[in-house]
Amino acid sequence: MLECKYHRGFSTERLESVAEPKVHRDEKGFYILTLSEQSKVYFDDFYTFLETTYDRALKEKEMVQTKLAATAAGKTELMAFYRARTVIIDLLLKTIRRFYTDGSNLGIIMTPWCFGTVMLEKIEVYRERLSKGEVQDANIIDYPYYVIRYIDEIYKATLLELFDFPEQAFQMRWQYSELLKRYSKMLTDITSSLNSVIKSVKNLGSK
Repeated sequence: MLECKYHRGFSTERLESVAEPKVHRDEKGFYILTLSEQSKVYFDDFYTFLETTYDRALKEKEMVQTKLAATAAGKTELMAFYRARTVIIDLLLKTIRRFYTDGSNLGIIMTPWCFGTVMLEKIEVYRERLSKGEVQDANIIDYPYYVIRYIDEIYKATLLELFDFPEQAFQMRWQYSELLKRYSKMLTDITSSLNSVIKSVKNLGSK
């Protein structure tokens, strides 16, 4: 459980009661074979990883907020650095909560490294939206240019630190993305084929 109020989306009780062909079980517990890697990922391991990372991120946010409050207003770049780090931490916490509580989509169950690449892309998309003024963030009050610049500089290192990952953890990111794109294209092709068949059947029935 996160913060004593957010519950696992796929609890053991639910997994035991729901017949889902993608979910398997062995002596270690329930697991799935992930789409992007075809790796065996146990639900308990995944949730434990999210819980550990979440607790680490909460502690880091508290420390950063303390340092930010103690920073003199004139130290613009130092304040921007702390705000950029807070932006990254807040997005990580929000994403973990969403993945942790999602009980409808098995696609959220993945290896820690794969989750790391998901966070990389989320931060890059969020950073782009911030730079275009498409979203408002309470962490960016003054000097948005400096905050966004620091996000660019520190987001990878910050995530590696919060995840407790080695540097090579992010080297597979494009392979994951490419696999997901291929899967998405395959589903699109299947949907198009089905729609074509349905249309043909309807045409035959109207004659």
